[in-house]
Amino acid sequence: MKLVIKRPVAAFLSALAIVSSSQAQNPITNARAGTASLPAGIHPLKAGGIQNFYQLTDKIYSGSAPEGDAAFADLQARGVKTIITVDGAKPDVEAARRHGIRYVHLPFGYDGVPTNQAIRLVKAAETLPGPIYVHCHHGLHRGPAGAAVICMGMVGWTPAQADSWLKLAGTSTNYPGLYRTVEAFQPPSAQALKMVPEDFPETSPIPPLADVMVQIDQTVDRLKLIKQAGYHAPASNPDLDPAHETLLLDELFKELARSPIAEKRDGDFRAKLARAEQAAGEFHTSLSVTPVISLKADAAFQHLNDACAACHKAHRN
Repeated sequence: MKLVIKRPVAAFLSALAIVSSSQAQNPITNARAGTASLPAGIHPLKAGGIQNFYQLTDKIYSGSAPEGDAAFADLQARGVKTIITVDGAKPDVEAARRHGIRYVHLPFGYDGVPTNQAIRLVKAAETLPGPIYVHCHHGLHRGPAGAAVICMGMVGWTPAQADSWLKLAGTSTNYPGLYRTVEAFQPPSAQALKMVPEDFPETSPIPPLADVMVQIDQTVDRLKLIKQAGYHAPASNPDLDPAHETLLLDELFKELARSPIAEKRDGDFRAKLARAEQAAGEFHTSLSVTPVISLKADAAFQHLNDACAACHKAHRN
């Protein structure tokens, strides 16, 4: 039997197909479905050597760390005058200078944007030549959070708009501190901004190895409590999130591996650090599934312990 579709129904189905096709080809449209408060005007860009590249306003861009002269040349062609990095690694100041761009280094961690650093970000964006490009390493987490507080302070983004931007940028909800501090951020008054010094550094001091290891040891201690609680939040620390803690540990190792601290150490240290980084990643993966398989998590934790012990024996103990 031949199926006959009446003309009005056929027209509706045709229009629906056009809309569906258009939405499938438009990532921003798709993203808006889950980010209803997304500020108008945000759009994705493409450039060699830059990932997760977006223009947020006529003066603010966000993305990953520029890699290679082509990336800096693209920023220069777009008129960018200042790059603000919130990443912990040392920025490529010389490459930026070759393209007439100034670097500013205002780093913060994955646990959130400290209030004083958020105010410095706004002051830098308001007083330094623009347009301004804000980045972290991958342009996914800290960079979008830094760009969010800048836009809240400069163009009046609401917390809901900033939250929608973080979701569009791909900022992981495993970093609740980034979401919380952006949501709670209050744009500074003119008087508060006036009191912020304008001596913005091209590079900020990298914490010494001892400080980084203290952070790693403290995170491992919290993970030991989580392990004892069967990979759940322990009763003594109900706010601990197992997957979040393993993610923080993984990122601490990754950032240490990219830092000048590691570059200055010998090959054996870097190799052992790479094994510890791999083990931290495996442990995070084992706690990111539901339900957690205890045998796999135990094995991953033991691998991490062994990697850390081997490095400590050779380079600390």
